[in-house]
Amino acid sequence: MTDGLERNGSVTTQRAYDGVDGPRVVIAHDYLTQRGGAEKVVLSMSKAFPDAPIYTLLYDPAGTYPEFADRDVRVSPLNRLAFFRKQHRAALPLLPAAASSMFVDADVVVTSSSGWAHGFRTNGAKLVHCHTPAHWLYTPDMYLKDQGDGIKRGLLKVAGPALKAWDRRAARTVDRYLAVSTMIKDRIEGAYGIEADVLPSPVAMRTDVEVEPVPAVAEWATEDQPFYLCVSRLMPYKNVDKVVRAFAGSDRRLVVVGRGPEAGHIESIRTPNVALLSDLTDAQMAWLYQSCRALIAASYEDYGLTPIEAAVWGKPAVVLRWGGFLDTVIDGVTGTFFDEPQADSIAAALDRFATLSFDPQLICKHADQFTEQRYSQRLYEAVDGLVAPC
Repeated sequence: MTDGLERNGSVTTQRAYDGVDGPRVVIAHDYLTQRGGAEKVVLSMSKAFPDAPIYTLLYDPAGTYPEFADRDVRVSPLNRLAFFRKQHRAALPLLPAAASSMFVDADVVVTSSSGWAHGFRTNGAKLVHCHTPAHWLYTPDMYLKDQGDGIKRGLLKVAGPALKAWDRRAARTVDRYLAVSTMIKDRIEGAYGIEADVLPSPVAMRTDVEVEPVPAVAEWATEDQPFYLCVSRLMPYKNVDKVVRAFAGSDRRLVVVGRGPEAGHIESIRTPNVALLSDLTDAQMAWLYQSCRALIAASYEDYGLTPIEAAVWGKPAVVLRWGGFLDTVIDGVTGTFFDEPQADSIAAALDRFATLSFDPQLICKHADQFTEQRYSQRLYEAVDGLVAPC
């Protein structure tokens, strides 16, 4: 199987990364136990390097994207314990040793990491696409915001210095860092003293796909009053409850798509003009993006993925002025911002949004820079820069 393309004059030839016709590339990721933006990046990496096995600490097929079932996924011994596959944070004290024990035989390890996979050992070069330096070490208040019992806070207070020392040693084994956003570029420099280039995560969403209406909200997809869409894991720092409260008492409609520990709380506070959905198909998600008025997000994101997914369909976004959203939303062109993740601030932003107009063609053009094709080409260039020409 072949992947990257090389041009020689007017002739296009195939370039492989399989260890035969090119350097052997292997993919590494922290753990495949959930459905999130980082896991989507790994799927995009796997499309770029289809011969590459995926090394990861934990793998829960039922908890992550089903496409991984078709990949060659190789796991650490910790994966034998089902409890850790369901509760990866509980494995925190064991993860440094588990990561250090993972050996990857490759010319280049293309790594997706926010804490552990950059510590996998290899006899080749190590390229890291970094979602963030470990939140639990460098932004612990954000990481622990959803930890009510204080056990992990106490554990990190005791183990933090040793974990940070391990993390920085692991960072020094990396040949090149790529950051998902400008904010993460700055965070990498602050944590490790390493200068990284910015490589935005890709968006696999395309418009040439099947769409399937979602029966629960199909009647809301009207031209005179289309619904707003919030796609998010239901975690406290995502502030989905604040978005839901912003719609209370209004005639606006909101569709929330996601799973997580906040689901019960959000269900308890939602009003009839808010629908809470989960476990939708790709075709149903495509229909929601196609049918919504705008994407809305109040989360603290290292990288703002969902506004780009909406932009693929020419839909604007109303988002928190923070972090990765500053790279993926252009104020007044592809969306608008609010300054606080609070219901009143979000509601005011929706009022302002209603007075604005957006050009769907300009929004789609903005999304073009985040395609998987462009992402793959940047990865090929980075890999080729780490190995001698074959």
